Amino acid sequence: MIRRARPDDTAVITDMIHRLADYQQAREHCTVEPGQIQRALFGPDAAAFAHVAESDSGEVVGIAVWFRNFSTWDGTHGIYLEDLFVLPSARGGGHGKALLAALAQECVDHDYTRLSWSVLKWNTPSIEFYESLGAQPQTEWRTYRLTDGPLRDLASTLGP
Repeated sequence: MIRRARPDDTAVITDMIHRLADYQQAREHCTVEPGQIQRALFGPDAAAFAHVAESDSGEVVGIAVWFRNFSTWDGTHGIYLEDLFVLPSARGGGHGKALLAALAQECVDHDYTRLSWSVLKWNTPSIEFYESLGAQPQTEWRTYRLTDGPLRDLASTLGP
């Protein structure tokens, strides 16, 4: 079963985000705490959303954390999938596909024109899964990121 996340899912969502960071070999960079997830998903200024996959027994076995983006080219929102994670013990049970299908349905229901995400180049199992659904890599674009010192340095160029 796929459903929208509820506030009482905060701890399991946070745990799965940390597990995903482990899988992506970047655990040391994942510092998020439950309170941050609670505010981001359910606080008064919530700008992120989540769906969860439940097993037949009601255990949360997967998450999809996402937010709306906007295309200036077609003037329409879309969904950016930040995290998709299914517990290793539940993989192969259709939970990942069902989570993506729920996000695709969100797009259809709201006339959003795209569902997009990133995947690490070495993550062959995920790449094969995404391509089996008809997803296409966007090889003409390169992702950039500013963090830490360079982010602060750029911000400081505005002056007082």
